[in-house]
Amino acid sequence: MSVSISPNTVPMDIASTQIESRKADHLRICLEEDVQFRQTTTGLERYHFTHCCLPDLNRSEIEITTSFLGKILGSPFLISSMTGGTQQAKLINHRLAAVAQHYNIAMGVGSQRVAVENPDVADTFAVRSLAPDILLFANLGAVQLNYQYGLEECRKTIDLLAADALILHLNPLQECIQTEGDTNFRGLLPKIEQLCAQLPVPVIAKEVGNGINAAMAKQLIEAGVAAIDVAGAGGTSWAKIEGERAQDPLQRRLGETFTNWGIPTADCISKIRELSPDIPLIASGGLRNGLEAAKAIALGANLAGLAWPFLQAAAESEAAVYTLVEILQAELITVLFCTNNRTLSELQTSGALTLEK
Repeated sequence: MSVSISPNTVPMDIASTQIESRKADHLRICLEEDVQFRQTTTGLERYHFTHCCLPDLNRSEIEITTSFLGKILGSPFLISSMTGGTQQAKLINHRLAAVAQHYNIAMGVGSQRVAVENPDVADTFAVRSLAPDILLFANLGAVQLNYQYGLEECRKTIDLLAADALILHLNPLQECIQTEGDTNFRGLLPKIEQLCAQLPVPVIAKEVGNGINAAMAKQLIEAGVAAIDVAGAGGTSWAKIEGERAQDPLQRRLGETFTNWGIPTADCISKIRELSPDIPLIASGGLRNGLEAAKAIALGANLAGLAWPFLQAAAESEAAVYTLVEILQAELITVLFCTNNRTLSELQTSGALTLEK
């Protein structure tokens, strides 16, 4: 695969140190600061389920298992990509992986670029020994394909996790606001297409909180991506995060200006599903509970990805993560019961979800 080299290329050890510092900043800011969207919402609040006062169901018969990319899952929840590269991140990833294994839910890790450039931190991502059976996603920024990365580096990230798929995350706004951001996105789509054809596992295209529109989804699908994670607006704002950590007043101002930039999650789901009835679709971006996950699934998503709630729980304790999954599953089951749907597929075809006029 041909690659272009950044004119600002720095020695690998210096770049690795910068990335590790950035990872630590991201964790601290997400856990300690208010970096949620302030005005733009997920759009899910505009949708409501029609309550059924006499469901013809025994609640114990409700089934929330599903499948994604050929793997059976205990429920349609994804622990969305978050972190790695520091010792705190290692603890968080280990707690998340243990719980994912227990409930057989999917999990992604944060960008593994730092592990490619510094193998000493690879163990902060390597969770397969704790979760041998889960659907596990590796993760790299697509823009790195324009900064000396190619097939070999992508294979390394997959092999490190023994991953079932590779997420290529798309984050142009974050890179614009990040002081040391990589902003050459020219010509990436053909490189993504090449990777989809060459890699031994499926590729998932994912935004990081600003959404994927239907037209872009169409191009990604045609390029060969196996699934799309919409990662819409309404949850954690990476513009705000990068603005918070910036030392440059210009970058701080950019972070403030673009805090609410993006496409609401609900709009991404509905438009992409309308465009493509069959593409495996992950709904993430501001989902906070099982009711919102149920709305996303009813709109057409296959999985519901949550990051911030899992990060908060995992920073507290492994027990808190177990409790969170129990709550999420109970909320989802309650929606199914109170809409008279026994399965997730029934929920999607029932017409129980309506848009407020």
